[in-house]
Amino acid sequence: MALTMKQTSLIVTALGLISFAFGVMAENKKPPNGTPIPGKDVVICKYQSDPTVYLGYLSVIFLIASSVTGYLSLFYPYNGKSVPHHALFENNILFIFFHIALFTAGLGLTLLLHPTVTEQFHQIRNVHPDLNTECPTAKTGVFGGGAFLSLDSTLFWLLTLMLVSNAREDYFEEQKGDGYDQESLASF
Repeated sequence: MALTMKQTSLIVTALGLISFAFGVMAENKKPPNGTPIPGKDVVICKYQSDPTVYLGYLSVIFLIASSVTGYLSLFYPYNGKSVPHHALFENNILFIFFHIALFTAGLGLTLLLHPTVTEQFHQIRNVHPDLNTECPTAKTGVFGGGAFLSLDSTLFWLLTLMLVSNAREDYFEEQKGDGYDQESLASF
């Protein structure tokens, strides 16, 4: 089944919105701190059962899927016609938006993965020798920031796909305008 650019755009959008939703839910479900339970020369932190780590990882997975789909859809041969990479990136605006999409995806991935892993470490390593520990959790607001960067990344992938559509049209018009087509070249 051949995909159209509209279909790939919808896939990128759906995956990005799901990543955003999971990131926002992870931020909202994250507890402010754990409950310290004093022991002999240690404090054991008891954390309430919450889905923050799972939601964080789901947000990361969907952001990666959205970005990989966005990247691959730039070079996909729609209607069986492919365009050389160098021809696409001759357009400076496309080149800039492509790199902004990559940067925001990477930054969003970092801001989602860091608090997820930190939260998981807090839950696993919950015995502290410091008797004054307050049972910390991941920093508040980082999940939300990562979620919004996930949404930004999705929007930049969509803009990049629109620019690729224009660059593809320009490339094929130039190929027709040269007066040479593959059949006439093959007859020589």
